[in-house]
Amino acid sequence: MTDELKNILAKIDSLKQILDSSRPLLNETIVNAIDIEYTYESNRIEGNTLTLRETDIVINKGLTIGGKSMREHLEANNHYEAILYIRDLIKKDTLISENLIKAIHAIILRGIDRDNAGKYRTLPVSISGSRHLPPQPWQVPKLMENLSHWIQDEAETLHPVVVAAELHERIATIHPFIDGNGRTARLLMNLALLQNGYPIANIAGDAESRLIYYNALEKCNIDEDKTDFLLLIASYVFTSLTTLVQKLGIDQVKKND
Repeated sequence: MTDELKNILAKIDSLKQILDSSRPLLNETIVNAIDIEYTYESNRIEGNTLTLRETDIVINKGLTIGGKSMREHLEANNHYEAILYIRDLIKKDTLISENLIKAIHAIILRGIDRDNAGKYRTLPVSISGSRHLPPQPWQVPKLMENLSHWIQDEAETLHPVVVAAELHERIATIHPFIDGNGRTARLLMNLALLQNGYPIANIAGDAESRLIYYNALEKCNIDEDKTDFLLLIASYVFTSLTTLVQKLGIDQVKKND
């Protein structure tokens, strides 16, 4: 672990202690706003063209937006349902497993790809714009089984933020599904964060942020160097924590220089 990563994790721990010490209950309005923004950004990374306001209208008003495809509407509603699902899992203290990963993916592709929703791919795939070649389909079940073992056996020795980032990276690298891998990986990352008392880490979907995100993932795959990706996710967790304590009006927050 680099000194830079240790430094930002220390800042995260400090902020989380402050949040935990006052821990006001999040009201429904704040939670809904967080979940809508996360749905918007996560879908935007994958090319969905709904605006933040349109995403809110589709989800909370049940309306359709002229000029937008049915798939884009389904992506918004499905992603929001997946967030509600992982929030419910936290209440039940559910362990992350292969079946759970498939269940989240099934929600993401509900009504979009019935044949592949919640099922590992049976075909080889390539990632547009990436030099990384995902594993062959026959390798996927064993790799996902290994991932499940890693979560249960080794992850507990790592910082929770590192675990969440590693979980995301490992799923993205295996690329176990035909479609929906990115959204599923980010949801699993955020499930791991929420289970440990952290807020959702919302990766921005604008062009510049998306390029930084993809480049960090590419470095994991091609150079086997996870430094940039771990730092990137940690920075998003830090930003989310900072924003949350500000929204909650916790005045004892100390500046993290």
